[in-house]
Amino acid sequence: MDFTSERHLDDGVVEREFTLDDVPGILWVPGSSSAPLPLILLGHPGGLRKMYPRLMDRARQCAQLGFATATIELPGSGDRPRLADVEQARADLRQALATGEPVGEIVDRLIFPLVEQAVPEWQAALDALLSLPEVGGPVGYSGGVLAVGIRLAVVEPRIAAAGFFAGSYVPEGMFDEARRITVPLHVLLQWDDEGNDRQHALDLFDAFGSQEKTLQANMGGHTGVPKFAGDDAARFFVRHLSRRPVRS
Repeated sequence: MDFTSERHLDDGVVEREFTLDDVPGILWVPGSSSAPLPLILLGHPGGLRKMYPRLMDRARQCAQLGFATATIELPGSGDRPRLADVEQARADLRQALATGEPVGEIVDRLIFPLVEQAVPEWQAALDALLSLPEVGGPVGYSGGVLAVGIRLAVVEPRIAAAGFFAGSYVPEGMFDEARRITVPLHVLLQWDDEGNDRQHALDLFDAFGSQEKTLQANMGGHTGVPKFAGDDAARFFVRHLSRRPVRS
């Protein structure tokens, strides 16, 4: 892991950009902390620079609760080389949605290559992050792409809790993986998400194997997540990743 920049935000959070095997990423750590901190991995749909304002807001909220956070760029997104097959699948998906054609096979072509590449990259980043003196675990995963989070929660034993955003496609073939998840889950669903099949999301939630799982559904579209929903997700991670008291 090579750190390429460091800056101190106005609330004391230290932001450090890095690259790991040519994969760009960002680490945020509360500047006032001297002890190793729990870590939350911030998932996102790709385009690190485009997503940066929202990622920084999430990181700052987590820092106030005593968490370090980190993210990496999704394969084929941002400044990373494009994946031709994935790009074609994305174009095919838009066409199928416009004409009402079945999308199952196209979703497989779009999502599985991303999952197969992204999850090992997340694991490599986790190895490097946990070697830093300021990061000590336990580890949570928060956000999307949902299929990436599912696979990571299944194969990565260091993930102690996960907060998923049910706003992206998950292949039917991954439902068996969802049944193997056992860590506590907090799932956010936007009820009127124009790009998400609501029933598919509900069926997926039912499939999750965790004994502790919460579904929070709010009215509104994909980008209309209310602030209190983010606050509820933050309290979920406080319960499972730290010993700090939870305020009602």
